[in-house]
Amino acid sequence: MHKRLRLRPNKISVIIPARNESENLPLCLEELSQELLDHKINHEIIVVDDGSTDNTPRLLQDMALQNPTIRFLRNDGENGFGRAVRIGLTEFTGDAVAIMMADRSDSPQDLVNYWNKLQEGYECVFGSRFIKGSKVYDYPKIKLLVNRLVNTMIRYAFRIETNDVTNAFKIYRREVIEGCKPFISPHFNLTVEIPLKAIIRGYSWKVVPISWKNRDKGVAKLKLREMGSRYFFIIAYLWLEKYFSRGDYRRK
Repeated sequence: MHKRLRLRPNKISVIIPARNESENLPLCLEELSQELLDHKINHEIIVVDDGSTDNTPRLLQDMALQNPTIRFLRNDGENGFGRAVRIGLTEFTGDAVAIMMADRSDSPQDLVNYWNKLQEGYECVFGSRFIKGSKVYDYPKIKLLVNRLVNTMIRYAFRIETNDVTNAFKIYRREVIEGCKPFISPHFNLTVEIPLKAIIRGYSWKVVPISWKNRDKGVAKLKLREMGSRYFFIIAYLWLEKYFSRGDYRRK
């Protein structure tokens, strides 16, 4: 989509929801923080603990004391990926916000590329693991099949030229988040709600290739059997907005 001429953002907030990720977080945060420092990008890293039962809370407390750019928040209510991210979305202070995973599946180098695209004037940048230039390592076969089916359905239902909407790793300018609130998805379906709302409501976006690797440690939190109906609900909800709201929610 065509970009609009806008002021360049000068601070990025990175939201990382985490549940029982004590094995991954130290290296995840170290690599991310160092990459942003190397490129002199003003930033904060918000890690939202989503009801961890391992050493994650204590670890985050210690890391936040050692690194002033790390903020540690808790989801003290009902757990859920979407709920944890939404807490971060109410607290971030940057001009732009990115969502990343705690398991090191997302690349800090790709985040820098996202940031540079925002500087060109785009309001959203979406990474795709399935276009020329992307790299994917050890994607579970069943999840890959489901991913491609769901994303193909979204592409045709919404008539959009992007093929990895379900990927959480994206970046948005602050005005996009404000213009798409309130968010209602409590789980991983938030990864679909935010970008589809942004597209439907008329914000500019760019798709870029990214790299992705499967986690080395810990347990994946996405459960396909539990998420099917939740994805379907949010897709149907946004399909109705696109075709029946008469543009009532589009940016003014």
